[in-house]
Amino acid sequence: MNKTMQFLLRASLIAMLMLSFSAFAADMMDMHTSSQFQGPKANKGHVTHSTRDGKSVLTLSDDFVVPDTPDPHWEVVDSNGQVYLLDKLKKKAFIGDKYQKEIVLPSYVKNVSKVIIWCAWAEANLGEASFSSPVQ
Repeated sequence: MNKTMQFLLRASLIAMLMLSFSAFAADMMDMHTSSQFQGPKANKGHVTHSTRDGKSVLTLSDDFVVPDTPDPHWEVVDSNGQVYLLDKLKKKAFIGDKYQKEIVLPSYVKNVSKVIIWCAWAEANLGEASFSSPVQ
């Protein structure tokens, strides 16, 4: 391979790496962390909002403890006070202490001010965490 081809190959590889890194950095900069959960049953950990592949994703921290209640769900509140009851934290597919640690927000949820762990069976707020400003 001649020197011109080697140079072009190296330049192409460097350009691809730089583009990949900038996309990763943009996603990382688009992360937001909530306050700690506060409530009678969910009072450890926090939630992180990020954007992946153009979709809003909420992720519970590793120190979050799922409340020992019959039917805990993800629930979010937007900046207008609209409440959205989303999916269960625990599903039959999860065995033991496993749970749905992450959820992709539906497109109709435009922003999130607060995340609530909601017991659908008892219709009770088990704990909530807020973002300093609404995340999209």
